Amino acid sequence: MQQHIFNTMRSLKMIDGCKGNQVYAVNPTASGGGGAAGGGVGEKFFQHLQDHLRVNSIRSKSHRRNQSFSQTNTVNSSIIAEALAIYGLPQTGLVEPQIDPCLKSVDFVATLADVYQRLDNCSESERSGVYMEQCAIFRGLPDPKLFRRCLRSARQHAVDVHSKVVLSAWLRFERREDELFGVSAMNCSGWSLECPKSSLVSGYNPESESDTCLCHRGSEEGEGVEPSLQGQECSTSIRHGDDEDDDYDMLFCIGDDEVKCNRYKIASLSRPFKSMLYGCFMESRKERIYFTQNGISAKAMRAAEVFSRTKSVDSFDPNIVFELLILANRFCCDEMKSACDSYLASLVDDMDSAVLLIEYGLAETAYLLVAACLQVFLRELPNSMHNQNVMKLLCSSEARERLASVGHASFLLYSFLSQIAMEEDMKSNATVMLLERMVECATEDWQKQLALHQLGCVMLERREYKDAQKWFESAVQAGHVYSLVGVARATHKRGHKYKAYKLMNSLVSEYTPSGWMYQERALYSSGKEIMMDLNTATEMDPTLSYPYKYRAISLMEEDKIGAAISEINKIIGFKVSPDCLELRAWFLIAMEDYEGALTDVRALLTLDSQYMMFHGKLHGDQLVELLRHNVQQCSQADCWMQLYDRWSSVDDIGSLAVVHHMLANDPGKSLLRFRQSLLLLRLNCHKAAMRSLRMARNHATSEYERLVYEGWILYDTGYREEAIAKAEESILIQRSFEAFFLKAYVLSETTTDNESSFYVIQLLEEALRCPSDGLRKGQALSNLASIYVDVDKLDHAVDCYMNALNIKHTRAHQGLARVYHLKNMRKAAYDEMTKLIEKARYNASAYEKRSEYCDREMAKSDLSMATRLDPLRTYPYRYRAAVLMDDHKEAEAIAELTKAIAFKPDLQLLHLRAAFHDSMGDYRSTLQDCEAALCLDPKHADTLELYQKAKKRVEEQPK
Repeated sequence: MQQHIFNTMRSLKMIDGCKGNQVYAVNPTASGGGGAAGGGVGEKFFQHLQDHLRVNSIRSKSHRRNQSFSQTNTVNSSIIAEALAIYGLPQTGLVEPQIDPCLKSVDFVATLADVYQRLDNCSESERSGVYMEQCAIFRGLPDPKLFRRCLRSARQHAVDVHSKVVLSAWLRFERREDELFGVSAMNCSGWSLECPKSSLVSGYNPESESDTCLCHRGSEEGEGVEPSLQGQECSTSIRHGDDEDDDYDMLFCIGDDEVKCNRYKIASLSRPFKSMLYGCFMESRKERIYFTQNGISAKAMRAAEVFSRTKSVDSFDPNIVFELLILANRFCCDEMKSACDSYLASLVDDMDSAVLLIEYGLAETAYLLVAACLQVFLRELPNSMHNQNVMKLLCSSEARERLASVGHASFLLYSFLSQIAMEEDMKSNATVMLLERMVECATEDWQKQLALHQLGCVMLERREYKDAQKWFESAVQAGHVYSLVGVARATHKRGHKYKAYKLMNSLVSEYTPSGWMYQERALYSSGKEIMMDLNTATEMDPTLSYPYKYRAISLMEEDKIGAAISEINKIIGFKVSPDCLELRAWFLIAMEDYEGALTDVRALLTLDSQYMMFHGKLHGDQLVELLRHNVQQCSQADCWMQLYDRWSSVDDIGSLAVVHHMLANDPGKSLLRFRQSLLLLRLNCHKAAMRSLRMARNHATSEYERLVYEGWILYDTGYREEAIAKAEESILIQRSFEAFFLKAYVLSETTTDNESSFYVIQLLEEALRCPSDGLRKGQALSNLASIYVDVDKLDHAVDCYMNALNIKHTRAHQGLARVYHLKNMRKAAYDEMTKLIEKARYNASAYEKRSEYCDREMAKSDLSMATRLDPLRTYPYRYRAAVLMDDHKEAEAIAELTKAIAFKPDLQLLHLRAAFHDSMGDYRSTLQDCEAALCLDPKHADTLELYQKAKKRVEEQPK
């Protein structure tokens, strides 16, 4: 059947066109004989597949027990074969790499060093802006914690209300609290950096992340009263006692009403009033002043009189305060305007009030009121993007001008909005408009580069190639060299392939070559040059997925399906992504390995639940439905057994697939969602892991369980103290394994002294006394053993590791090997790691660890294997560089580290290279590497020490 499928595919006219994150994309009308009017053969098959799934679903409900597995398998195999025949496997000519919509430097280390220098030398008022530039640089890195750390620093150093409002909302969005059930958009959980009230207070407040916010401080000190109002007596009525009557010396006549006022106090409201009442105007000599023609009601004038005495508007009706605001604007009463602005801003607490009040704020240039309304819109993202009224206030050029007139149009605002818009729908008109506003607001070079480049990416995605080329060229002119990739791609799409090749060829010649340069040039090369460029790209940057995909597809086109799967396995082994899993699933379907294909599709859907298969024609869930009838059906109990087996063999993708299957049967099981998040974190899929954690929290059936998941969310987003607090709160409700484990896990990372270690041991022992399954108890035993090792209780550690191995926690082999090594039993340690290598499906870390327990030559072999399996592991590069330095091969040692830093600018790699430069007397290179390392972690003690020494030596050198 396999050869028949290949022959059928080759006889078809393949669909052309491909772009986006998936392996390919196609024209809406699939070719293959069908016309547009009647629908192509692809459309007919799609309808046939839908009908089959519907009928099969009905059958499965009424005749599930009567149908035989073999009959279902035969029917579905023919349908899957037909799918491959009609849609065809991916082709090399239809695959292309995605252009990163972020800042990308040709010399990343120099860029990091430059940002650190400016952070080190700028004023406090400038620091927030520099941190935002750092955010833009870190956005393209795989570790989201770097971006979030810079975002918190930017908010911490923000001075103006506008920046605080945007950054507070952005911090909240990064945790996606909008997806948590029962959490209000205006809730701050007590953190000052995310507090909506703190955001509306202008000025630099050097608060730490854990400082209590105004809301909680106010409730503790004054039962919820605003701190700014405590101790003040707010006037609730206009008093007309004898003493006050004596104080009145003039009247404002409005219609038939007369408002008694004190001339001096009214004059003190503003210069215009002072000029009118004490200047050369006739009103200065009158006791009765007719005020009817000014559009101010008598009630509002009475309120103005009260304000002139009390300096407060809190006792008035909102409508009166609106009139006071108009009066304050008309007569330049700054103090009264500020009070009205602040009062009205305090009324904004939901979307309806924000949409209503922002128009008043814009009309009367009420800075705080507009800020409060804008804050609601931003904290309701992404849902507020579907509100037409909100988008009307944000998207157009006229809307930006209106916001600018009140001080609320900024690059920061539109950068935040554009990021969310691109995540929601990259091709939408709203995304284009927001990016255009972002361009208009850009003032600094990096801002222009980012805005113009992103606009080019969106236009390319929309297939508006002429505009895409224009924006990319503008980004290049602004200094963003990486945008040349966009220029070349747009040029190629417009039919100028050779021109695109020349452009990328000049880029390779003029700058220090990078993997992405060769990858892009391969698109416009021909013959053997394609593979040469792609192999060079992989050598320079093994994390680029496109070269693996291209090579795999080309092997498939040569009927080398086993080699094709081996090629795509290389990157899946260390970098899991939906497009690569989809490609492998296609290959497995072609060789009729439906169980393997189903595993990959289930894992893929865990990463992206909305992923579309078969050229974007079939939802992944529907393919699961089709494939699962070709494999033996499993009960929930069978799934648990499979999960134990896959977990113990360190098969994280297989484990993900089993959990996905179990969740299909029990979607509300929070425990399974939590297991899913742990697996995703192990695979470095942070975004999907956090989504699973949020779903676990939402489906929790008890309060203590919900608190634990909230604690993990906080820990994974950098809030460690708050995570511990959640664990303690959960323990007070009910003692549970997960609560104790969470507290122990967080504390073990933040404390190093023996006393703290013994406390962590107590927590883990408490956890093990609580009910849990073997998967989690194995992890707890392993963690407990590692703490025992830290406090030199090696026999206790051995017992824990052995107990963990007894319940199939395979990773305990690594800990046991460490103990044997500490006992000078190197052979036993080596053998233990060999056992792990034999059992583990993905074992790069095992090879790396085993290298510590053997001689130099065997260590080199193991580390070479570790790098081949996972080039992102930094220890092998550091080891090889250290060996080269010991052999006095300084240049080769530097080159080994530089090779890794080019695609993984890691703190340890940069620090080691800085130390090597220092030992060679190259202090300027030492400084640059130190600065780049400190940009990644400004508190790294060893690097700080080396940096200070290098600075002194540079200063001592003759200029």
